[in-house]
Amino acid sequence: MKWFCLVAAGIFEVWWAVGLKYSQGFTKIIPSILTLIGMIASFYFLSLSLKSLPIGTAYAIWTGIGTIGTVLLGIILFKEPINMMRIICIVFIVIGIIGLKLISN
Repeated sequence: MKWFCLVAAGIFEVWWAVGLKYSQGFTKIIPSILTLIGMIASFYFLSLSLKSLPIGTAYAIWTGIGTIGTVLLGIILFKEPINMMRIICIVFIVIGIIGLKLISN
């Protein structure tokens, strides 16, 4: 359950990060409300996972999921550039997340 909560927290982090772009500095009401919902959900699920996971591991994985998801959605939704260096950096983040998960068991 702790890992489910952490993954959910990471997914909601992606939600609110992308929502910030759509809210245009909190000037658009619906995207702003959805962004705030994503923020609350992200922190809620992160707090649940922290009941039984080390904070360093949980925080690193949470931000890693958020980073990877936000970069990928930036490429898909906003036509941000994709190149080999970005892909390599994403792979390193994935390796770090997997490593942290494996050593926290």
